[in-house]
Amino acid sequence: MKTGNTGIRNNKIKLAYILAASHSGSTLLAMILGSHPEIATVGELKFTALGDVERYRCSCREEIRKCAFWAGVVEDMAARGFDFDLNNAGTDFGSIGSGYARKLLLPLHRGKGMEGVRDLALLLSPVWRRDYRKIQEKNAELIACIAGRMGKRMVVDSSKVAVRLKYLLRNPDIDVKVVRLIRDGRAVGLTYMDSARFADAADQHLRGGGMGIDGDYPRLSMQDAAWEWRRSNEEAEILLNGIDKSRWIEVRYEAFCQDPQSETSRIFSFLRTDPVDSMACFRSAVHHVVGNGMRLDTRREVILDERWRDILSRENLSVFEAVAGKLNRRLGYK
Repeated sequence: MKTGNTGIRNNKIKLAYILAASHSGSTLLAMILGSHPEIATVGELKFTALGDVERYRCSCREEIRKCAFWAGVVEDMAARGFDFDLNNAGTDFGSIGSGYARKLLLPLHRGKGMEGVRDLALLLSPVWRRDYRKIQEKNAELIACIAGRMGKRMVVDSSKVAVRLKYLLRNPDIDVKVVRLIRDGRAVGLTYMDSARFADAADQHLRGGGMGIDGDYPRLSMQDAAWEWRRSNEEAEILLNGIDKSRWIEVRYEAFCQDPQSETSRIFSFLRTDPVDSMACFRSAVHHVVGNGMRLDTRREVILDERWRDILSRENLSVFEAVAGKLNRRLGYK
């Protein structure tokens, strides 16, 4: 049901937001959390990297346009008074129809002072002033719609981006809790350097959104990859410094993979849900997730991926150390 004139619901929608650098394991974490009887996930609610939507496959393996779940979401959103199309979902703040606003939204989160400047500059855009509320309302309705369709009370958004989180935290209709996911920057750096091999489905016939197309995967140099990882984690720290500690929890990818049951129990406790053996139904449950290609894998067990130890050259490691080594060590990675 729409929010009405005040824009504030009687009961806030519960959202768990995964904040992380790309390729840190957010899709895996979201799917395992989404196996809980009270938690739903469809992956990244910003819907910005689906590519050819007409050929993109839902994690249920059906083409997403033919997926009964997503067809139902479109119908439910229409009943709530919102047009919803995966090709132009309208839930990403950075896709607003103003070049000026989009340019302002590109930089990563930079702290209270700079974010205040960004907010003031955005207010100069009539398009931003007009569409910001609409995007907020659409996000709230979509989260409520997904929760209702799946019969759950909480939704996980694995969009990862701090600037998106900043605005969701301001949404009066959403009760947001944050799961900060951290992974060794050297492992993440390898995925940026070759995302087809290290950040997509294990089955090459299911890569490229399930289309079996390698496509033009972005390949970064280690210098750019290290910088991307560093800035993503710096912006996460800056944003979390302004949030009460009761609203966020830190999770390490490595610890999660080594003992997923204990780590998920810890997260469930933080989210105030009953602890369950979510690993038992992780792969057997039917998911409707968009995002990282691993959502299409069939492997049931969780395996720690540390291929970077054997693949990265001394030169790669030296470059990473120069750019992001200090932060990586401060986060506990030697």
